[in-house]
Amino acid sequence: MKPEIMRQDGIKHGGIKQRRIEQKLILASALETANILRRGGVVAYPTESCYGLGCDPENHSALRRILQIKRRSKHKGLILIADHLCRLRRFLKPLPQEFTDEFLAGWPGPYTWVLPARPSVSRWLRGNHPTIAVRVSRHRQVKALCRAAGMAVVSTSANRSRRSILRSATAVAQQFGDEIDCIMEGSIGCASSPTIIRDGITGEYLRN
Repeated sequence: MKPEIMRQDGIKHGGIKQRRIEQKLILASALETANILRRGGVVAYPTESCYGLGCDPENHSALRRILQIKRRSKHKGLILIADHLCRLRRFLKPLPQEFTDEFLAGWPGPYTWVLPARPSVSRWLRGNHPTIAVRVSRHRQVKALCRAAGMAVVSTSANRSRRSILRSATAVAQQFGDEIDCIMEGSIGCASSPTIIRDGITGEYLRN
């Protein structure tokens, strides 16, 4: 069930009272956002370079909602973001040490690696690929959200497909309105562009 959304008139959002910070824009703490994630909600949160849309990566209904909201093809797959590698291992096939040394050297940091996914990983998450894109972030709000939720979180830029990325909570609220369940408080990082994406086996740059 979709969480209720708290508006400027004081309606509850997922049963949690949130803070009013400016007219028509209410932001949630990391704990409040994590509670909404665990209930199957779709949230927006600040990342290294822009706002992202996130959900529980094992909630198929929430994954479908994100794809519908973004108008993104289900065949493309989504990124997983975490505060520690341990939260990603359940989604990844074990890799020999020679493959892990390079990406571990850059984590935590703004580097996304495409790695072989376990067969159990949902196609709603990995698309039409045997791999999944993952990142261990050092961004403060991302780490706080993953810790509070106790999970890795889906991370896809908070914008409609083929539209510009969004760098403020106000812009996210204007574009998505009632389609998402909350916007997390905090600031985006100082990166001027989305993270680099590389193939973890071949080393090929997929986005530079």
